[in-house]
Amino acid sequence: MNIILLGAPGVGKGTQAQLLVERDGFVQLSTGDILRSEVQKGTPLGIKAKFFMDKGELVPDDVILEMVASKIIIGESYLFDGFPRTIPQAEGLDRLLVEKAMRIDRVISLELNNEEIIRRLSARRVAINSGRVYNLIFNPPKVDGKCDITGETLIQRSDDMPEAIQVRLKEYERKTAPLFDYYQSKVGVKVVDALGDIETVYSRIKAALL
Repeated sequence: MNIILLGAPGVGKGTQAQLLVERDGFVQLSTGDILRSEVQKGTPLGIKAKFFMDKGELVPDDVILEMVASKIIIGESYLFDGFPRTIPQAEGLDRLLVEKAMRIDRVISLELNNEEIIRRLSARRVAINSGRVYNLIFNPPKVDGKCDITGETLIQRSDDMPEAIQVRLKEYERKTAPLFDYYQSKVGVKVVDALGDIETVYSRIKAALL
């Protein structure tokens, strides 16, 4: 089974994806994680992506699709986290999966109000070197401003500033929200309330996958 998790930045897609990977055997394909890795390594793709990420904008479709194509292996069950984000990306993914005799079986849309999203994202902190992520609300570091493991300094990424988050949410509404209708007409979309503790939201997702 291949599934897509839809939802605005900050609704908890990454957290829930990790649970589905650990407990249900999915292979997570998170373009956000891959892009951050490329940025940290300073690869050509990472440098190009950082230009857009720093402004709170989405990375262009052609860059994302090229990256995804290189990661998909026939026979695996994928969980697409944060991808596709636009109709062209969705159409590109459809073509890619057809070539590999694969398909999307379920689409889950995690829903959360913008005020809560901004509160969550603006509380995120990242270790400068390791990229380890903390959240001042859900999993704060033991020592303020320091990574628990390495002691390195934690920073707030430029795209986690409230102003950049608002730009990201506007971009989501303009480019990504239409995916709901796109997939509703193809495989149907199950809406899941993303407000609540992690286990509660996970249970809601599991019920939607049945």
